Amino acid sequence: MILDRYFARRFMQSFLVIGGIFLALLILIDLVEQARRFDSENLSFGKLLHLTLLNTPAAISEMLPLLVILSTIALFIGLARSSELVVTRAIGRSGIRALLAPITLALIIGALAVVLLNPISAATSEEFRRLSDTYKNRGNSALSITSEGLWLRQGSENGQSVIHARGTTNADALELTGVTIVSFSMEGKPTQQITADSAQLSNGSWILHNAKIWPLAEDVNPETSAKTHEQIELPTTLTRQRILDTLGQQHSVSVYDLPQLIRDLREAGFSTKQYEVWLQVQLARPLFLAAMVMIGAAFTMRHVRFGGTGIAVLSAVLLGFAIYFVRNFAQILGENGQLPILVAAWAPPFAAILLSLGLLLHAEDG
Repeated sequence: MILDRYFARRFMQSFLVIGGIFLALLILIDLVEQARRFDSENLSFGKLLHLTLLNTPAAISEMLPLLVILSTIALFIGLARSSELVVTRAIGRSGIRALLAPITLALIIGALAVVLLNPISAATSEEFRRLSDTYKNRGNSALSITSEGLWLRQGSENGQSVIHARGTTNADALELTGVTIVSFSMEGKPTQQITADSAQLSNGSWILHNAKIWPLAEDVNPETSAKTHEQIELPTTLTRQRILDTLGQQHSVSVYDLPQLIRDLREAGFSTKQYEVWLQVQLARPLFLAAMVMIGAAFTMRHVRFGGTGIAVLSAVLLGFAIYFVRNFAQILGENGQLPILVAAWAPPFAAILLSLGLLLHAEDG
């Protein structure tokens, strides 16, 4: 137990040091990127730093596998240089048994990443997206999906319009059904209301079918002044790509909110596969981080007198990147429906654990 605590403390020290170094580099690089991105908006340094800090939790969450595998490599190379691994084996404890503490810590880090870091990064990512849209587009558009349907907000020189749709006929939100549009002036007063059976997004405008328009001026009777149209066009600043980009931001949704969002999307007629896969990938993170520990240890749990330390470190990092790439590739296949959701999310961590376990057994007993 004392030895396990020692290994755990050494692993956590390596993790914090490497994490701090990467955090500093990440902030500097992202600050430069935000300055380049918002160069035409002439934002102050404070606003750029604010955007950078909002973007940091999501980046750290994405980098966790790399931090874990580098921490493992640093731990076992340090133990090998000081011959502590030799002493550990001499007292009858196998190298695989020495992995218990780092793997346990990796599982804890993964669990904390799911229950704490994920909600934080989701909230900061959403705020980052909102502020970026405000600085870039002056806050002229927004999108929200609830159990009541789809809500859109768009802006123009004449004011804002709020669009509500009960559902959509495709997963791209290009054709809405049961549409209600309320337009507001620059002063925030309602100017007109439009209902339509359906609306199609096409070339900078919504094409409304079977629409009825009510003027909402103070001195006008809305019903007597209402007009019906078989088809009308309503200009919009929204585009297909902007709607899809907003719908595709599963990173900005907390794991606690994902189940309800999936139900809302399904009721509104949207595809939910990417959100379902993302939820399972998040739940599998502790196992994936444990696999990173085992991969790092498989190449570095040997005495330095054998040489080849640089090759071993490079091999561990490259294999870690390969497993990370396979996981992302499986996630894409799951989102496209080419793999079952559970297979896409859970197969890569289990495969990585079995592969690294085979390497460890070969190194220890082979």
